[in-house]
Amino acid sequence: MIKEIRHLDKYPFPCQLEGRIHSSYVCKAPQPTYTLMAMEKPPEIAASAGEKIPEQHAIDVGHEEHIDGKGEDVEALGKERVAVAEEVQNKQKSKRVAALDAFRGLTIVLMILVDDGGGAYERIDHSPWNGCTLADFVMPFFLFIVGVAIAFALKRVPKIGASVKKIVIRTLKMLFWGLLLQGGYSHAPDDLSYGVDMKMIRWCGILQRIALVYFVVALIEAFTRKVRPTTVGSGPYAIFDAYRWQWLGGFIAFVIYMVTTFSLYVPDWSFVYHNDGDVNDGKQFTVQCGVRGHLGQACNAVGYVDRQVWGINHLYTQPVWIRSKDCTFSSPNTGPLRANAPAWCLAPFEPEGLLSSVSSILSGTIGIHYGHVLIHFKTHKERLKHWLLMGFSLLVLAIILHFTNAIPLNKQLYSFSYVCFTAGVAGVVLSAFYILIDVWGLRTPFLFLEWIGMNAMLVFVLGAQGILAAFVNGWYYKSPDDTLVHWIVKHVFVNVWHSQRLGTLLYVIFGEIVFWGVAAGILHKLGIYWKL
Repeated sequence: MIKEIRHLDKYPFPCQLEGRIHSSYVCKAPQPTYTLMAMEKPPEIAASAGEKIPEQHAIDVGHEEHIDGKGEDVEALGKERVAVAEEVQNKQKSKRVAALDAFRGLTIVLMILVDDGGGAYERIDHSPWNGCTLADFVMPFFLFIVGVAIAFALKRVPKIGASVKKIVIRTLKMLFWGLLLQGGYSHAPDDLSYGVDMKMIRWCGILQRIALVYFVVALIEAFTRKVRPTTVGSGPYAIFDAYRWQWLGGFIAFVIYMVTTFSLYVPDWSFVYHNDGDVNDGKQFTVQCGVRGHLGQACNAVGYVDRQVWGINHLYTQPVWIRSKDCTFSSPNTGPLRANAPAWCLAPFEPEGLLSSVSSILSGTIGIHYGHVLIHFKTHKERLKHWLLMGFSLLVLAIILHFTNAIPLNKQLYSFSYVCFTAGVAGVVLSAFYILIDVWGLRTPFLFLEWIGMNAMLVFVLGAQGILAAFVNGWYYKSPDDTLVHWIVKHVFVNVWHSQRLGTLLYVIFGEIVFWGVAAGILHKLGIYWKL
């Protein structure tokens, strides 16, 4: 006979703790002894309808004698034990908060849409300077959901040393892939060559920024585990107090960014423009500054720090500010330079630079707060109350800062108002997904986002970074421009709709996003995932 005992204090027989590795209780009774081992909870968190889920246990049945005298087989006992454990695991998997995967998948989808469709519809591409477009949500959404995931991932690693080792290894992996994909080595998908001149390598990028934020936020989470309470009180600020060290880390990052941005002196600087075939190729330009606290394109502290730390030849050479009104009459679209365009229009600028990445730590800090809420509050009402209140509060603060011109929304500078605005939107979007998917059970319409979110790294590398498209383009007929991808774009989408812009957008939606949704779904059914 097998019993599942959920509350030891209500069990009628004396129980005692045994073992140092597992939380193992042996309960003596007239019947055979039952040993219960506390099972490590997976990263999924139960989405209860209104009451706290009791702690689940796996049951290991150990008779004082190997058989009960009636010919019971040890092998059958082992199968029974495995079946019980699998049943418990299946119950836990069914309670996975699917909204987190859907949010991660949405972020990847947005990235593909704005990267490959932004050339045709530049209004969804990054804002030339101040403001916020659809593309400007991608990076902070990544950092937000990374923060949420940290709260779960480190909860499963009990020892600080093991946590630090995991954090360091994962950070190094992200740095490696970031340099490989965005440092200039890969020219995918259109250019079939590869390799980078180390004098011009780009040190910063999307994965590099994620690596920095993950490293800082995760280390704080790991080292403060023993100094925070295991339970959170019912007060409105109790959870902030319980995780005050995380907020202190975010506040330090905020102070470093604000003090540097508004107090650092930015002198005049010069650069040499490199663009084969351009009339300005090889020319040297000088930008006059000599100011402090400037938030414009030419003389901000964010760009100055990157020029000093990385060197001007290692920065991004195609900044979006070339689409600003100061540079072209076609703004916000790309167009010919104005005759009187300032010199900085052709200058390099790093949108994922060092100082702006320090500010982005706040996005990860806010994300991990949402993860803590999900862990400690077990009812839908409590979770949504905390999430939505914080989300709308951040939105109001960001709107006030932007429209009073105190601190404009700016993705390139990763301004404080931009942090608040994008984190607020992320919180509201996550809450909406949580209501639709986990509360109301409308999971089917969002399954493709869940699948992509479960295999986010694979879709990011092969899809968003164009590695699979580059592989297909490598098999061309007569000319590198005559490939299967180019044929599909031209004959299936552009020629059918008689529009280059609309055809490109439809290809991105159906040829890329839908394709990767189906591919990720197949991989999910096969149990194949790529995780760092």
